[in-house]
Amino acid sequence: MRYGWMLATCLGWTMAVSGGADAEPVKVTIDGAQRAAPVTKYEYGMFIEPIGGLVARTLWAEMLDDRKFYYPVVPEARDVPPPLNAEGRPGVSYRKWRPMGGDDAVIMDPKAAYVGAQSPRVALDGTIRKGLSQSGIGLAKGKRYDGYVLLSGDASAKVEVALVWGPGPNDRQTLALPAPGGDWKRAGFSFTPAADAVDARLEITGLGSGSFRVGAASLMPSDNIRGWRADSTAIARSLNSGMWRLPGGNFLSNWDWHGALGPRDQRAPMFDHAWSAMQPNDIGMDEWMDLTKILGVEPYVTVDAGLGDANSAAEEVEYLNGPATSTWGARRAANGHPEPYGVKFWNIGNEPYGWWQIGKTSLDYFMIKHNAFAAAMRAVDPTITLIASGAMPDQLHPREIKENSSLESIAPKFGTELDWTGGFLAKAWGNFDGISEHWYDRPEKRPNAPADAELIEYVRAPSNHVRMKAEEWKIYEQRFPAIKDKKIFLSIDEYAYFGDVNLKSALAYATVLQEMLRHTDFITMGAFTTGASTMDITPTDATLNSTGVVFKFYGEHFGAGVVPVAISGNSPQPAPKYPVGFAHPQVRAGSPTYPLDVIAGLSPDGKALRIGVVNATVTAQPLNLDLKSLAVRGAGRRWVLTGASLEAANKVGAPAGVTVTASSAPRPGSRLTVPPISVTVFEFPIAAGAL
Repeated sequence: MRYGWMLATCLGWTMAVSGGADAEPVKVTIDGAQRAAPVTKYEYGMFIEPIGGLVARTLWAEMLDDRKFYYPVVPEARDVPPPLNAEGRPGVSYRKWRPMGGDDAVIMDPKAAYVGAQSPRVALDGTIRKGLSQSGIGLAKGKRYDGYVLLSGDASAKVEVALVWGPGPNDRQTLALPAPGGDWKRAGFSFTPAADAVDARLEITGLGSGSFRVGAASLMPSDNIRGWRADSTAIARSLNSGMWRLPGGNFLSNWDWHGALGPRDQRAPMFDHAWSAMQPNDIGMDEWMDLTKILGVEPYVTVDAGLGDANSAAEEVEYLNGPATSTWGARRAANGHPEPYGVKFWNIGNEPYGWWQIGKTSLDYFMIKHNAFAAAMRAVDPTITLIASGAMPDQLHPREIKENSSLESIAPKFGTELDWTGGFLAKAWGNFDGISEHWYDRPEKRPNAPADAELIEYVRAPSNHVRMKAEEWKIYEQRFPAIKDKKIFLSIDEYAYFGDVNLKSALAYATVLQEMLRHTDFITMGAFTTGASTMDITPTDATLNSTGVVFKFYGEHFGAGVVPVAISGNSPQPAPKYPVGFAHPQVRAGSPTYPLDVIAGLSPDGKALRIGVVNATVTAQPLNLDLKSLAVRGAGRRWVLTGASLEAANKVGAPAGVTVTASSAPRPGSRLTVPPISVTVFEFPIAAGAL
């Protein structure tokens, strides 16, 4: 283990490594009379975006890449790499179809292609089996897989499809397909492999004479739910996220939603220049809406304000929310969805301020664009909640400048081109109900820091982004007092702390969520990047990872309706002793209870007090509890999220390393103790009329 210790996971912990309950306790005062706005069900939302194969390899059930043949079927030596994207990163590579029976066995035919620009044609000579195949498919033994191909060609062509999961002659299933004809016909098949495989292969080949063409192919687990994976979506549903923001993201700024309507096989694939990746367009707005129903969450839709226009956005509102008698509502009904989806939350554009964004523009020009979008969208549905794509001064700086923002350093930026959030408040007032913010951070090494300092500074770092947004919001409230009167809210609808996914990062995400819960008066929505990042997912299985455990944990104990109450203490959070890198806001997040981070709230029914404590130290930590306007009336419960070491993780096929254990908690006196490297929630019944 990196730190050289193993820690017991029993809830009876009172000491680990050194100090323990003998350490000087932190004073924690909880004032039940000072209450914030209740937590909304949107606080623990998720963001999702089809970055290359991100969705296709996690939530979507399709197992074949490039199933509509955007790329030519050629030997690997003839592949042309995709171009770099806007940020200079290489494009996404996919599993490719390869020719069988010779390098030139497949001809890409642009004449009367089934969909898109081309369809593969295989000319047969009667002596060599020719066709195409795709490798790299993961299979589970005994699981059924259903698929189909769209075929046309000569009746003399004898076409077969085979699923191959091993090198032996019996490590395959082969099925004959109906003879092709002049029209495109769908030929279905099912396979059940006799062994697990990580590099299985689907073959579509023929003998005989003449030729055959393949318009599209598909292979999915038979337990898929209308195209979505059963396993990963079930896990995602357990998060109780409230809402998912979709369908992007940078991807959105060059995606025309009109191209993903109707039968999936007939939607032409498109090239996503934002991520330099091909997308088959299988997932359109109907599929995204279906996903939110499967997950039991509300959709939060972002419209394309990059290459898109206000008319297209208004049509999208009508498609999703309009009656079946409207033009686009009728199109939705014709596609099998007669009832409106009733999408409440709408976001205009994605990061239009960013140099990396397709359609990036100036603040003044985007204010004109945003106002036009808002007017057109509300003309279709006046009830929608519009969220503007803001960016506060700590986030915006010239590309070549690196900055660790402080409130002092960003003060001159307010009201300038580097203040998009302020720009909306000044120039688009009345055309939005909330403003979004995004932040991303990446752990950095602190080579001179001792292990204990490195740990706590690693854990604290990302929550400073939330605190910086909160501090800047206070400045906006002073500059634009109508924010409070109109109840303009803040949605942090993209954020992530990139790096290893383990107990250490789980502690960091716990501090992020606790910081968000300190500001429920205006931070009412959040969407983590991404929903799929809460799981460890393989082609055949999935499990909740340590990040997912944190979101589920807080959603259960500090979910919708919980009323945060004030916390004070005698130990303010200190400034970092080992600052690193850049893009780290120079504020001090957390409660004044160092080294602990503490929040508290009343249950939705007002009958219980819940206390959340993050202990990012290797020592059990005592705290002295002082309750004001509250009286605990008995024993309670305790839940501890932890693992045997900071590297503990949850992986498919292995015992969970990060778990939550529940136990009883005696009625507190003046002292509580929390285990090392843990997140602990206490819940105690409170006496009626204590306030």
